[in-house]
Amino acid sequence: MTYEVTAGHPATDRPDRARGERTAPPQRTVLISGASVAGPALAYWLGRYGYRTTVIELAPALRGGGFAVDFRGAAHRAVLERMGVLDAIRRHRTGPGTPMTFIDGQGRDLATLPPEFAAGEVEILRSELSRLLHEHSLTPPDRGPAPGVLPEYLFGDSLTSLTETADGVHATFERGAPRTFDLVIGADGLHSTVRRLAFAPEERCVSHLGYYFAAWDLPAGAGDLGARPVGYGEPGRLATVGRLPRRAGELGYTGEAFCVFASEGELPYDRRDIRSQKRVIARAYEGAGWRTPELLDTLWQADDLYFDSISRVDVPHWSTGRIALLGDAAYGATLGGMGTGSAIVGAYVLAGELALAGADHRTAFARYEQKLRPYVTRCQEGGRGAGEFFAPTTQEAIDARNTALNTPSTVTAMLEQGHDVSAAIKLEDYPSLVTGPASTVG
Repeated sequence: MTYEVTAGHPATDRPDRARGERTAPPQRTVLISGASVAGPALAYWLGRYGYRTTVIELAPALRGGGFAVDFRGAAHRAVLERMGVLDAIRRHRTGPGTPMTFIDGQGRDLATLPPEFAAGEVEILRSELSRLLHEHSLTPPDRGPAPGVLPEYLFGDSLTSLTETADGVHATFERGAPRTFDLVIGADGLHSTVRRLAFAPEERCVSHLGYYFAAWDLPAGAGDLGARPVGYGEPGRLATVGRLPRRAGELGYTGEAFCVFASEGELPYDRRDIRSQKRVIARAYEGAGWRTPELLDTLWQADDLYFDSISRVDVPHWSTGRIALLGDAAYGATLGGMGTGSAIVGAYVLAGELALAGADHRTAFARYEQKLRPYVTRCQEGGRGAGEFFAPTTQEAIDARNTALNTPSTVTAMLEQGHDVSAAIKLEDYPSLVTGPASTVG
């Protein structure tokens, strides 16, 4: 069954705009695959520019649980401010942050990971961010170049084919009736269905970087396992537990787990079968020390699990005809690659270029890629070292990481580098460009 959450319609018709102003052509329709982060962000901006969007999501509802994501630097902050969601994100942030301590098998402290290292300027649960963006996309704007066209969200369905015609893209679905759209955007993550259908098989676009990671909430009976934020590591595998201050009042909340482990090759499992994923994780931690056996017991009780490889996406061209890719589907780096911030920035740029180009989607797609690719490619580089940082494959490498974390000047340099990378793009003020003179911000 397809779950139709809501469908939006233009509030009113507006008279022709003044000569020189630009806005999206009326009745332009866009199908967005994916309702996590990039999809709702794009739906918000396209709706503001007068496009009719339909967002389709395989999951039956917005996903809960998961792990925290962060934003850092001027570029991320500028986009969130222009969207009008920065204050809400700050209200729902995971907290001021607490340091995580790397420990040995006897629980003795070895090194401390400062909260700023993982949390950036503001950190929020990915599920909470998805909910905020979804709600924000369904809120009519109080100002802007158009009265606002609210998106339609369809949960519990997925694409099965995309066929481009002279004037649109014909889409078929697992459950819903076929429909035709002016444009299709794949914002459906590392394992993008749109990319597979319209660009290339996943194995030609996604490079495994030698690690997997997992996150789940500890069950109510976990006791004091998550009382202190710690990470226990052995060569090639790390297990961490802790509690988020903001969730302390939740009924039954005792903390969450986050694990990273090395794997030279890609592991076989069913991405739609949570028990298959749990078996892979359990095998990876067999024989591990500290309280890891207790932690694995909580894994089998977990209702929600986020599990995936640490991989990098490289697509030669982000668009083909009337179809384009956004976020992790186009330039993902699943851990340490600033993927969430890049997705938000990408949605802003893609929507802005479509609004400026009007019916000329080819020009819009080309400008979007030209402006964004250098920035996200640099961000992606962080993903290559994330697994090696969290779960080095030798004891010597673990010791070297701990020494670096115990050296304040090294930590400061690492933090500064991250902020420099996240801010290394000039963002045009697209809302102003659509209705007025051009301006840019750094």
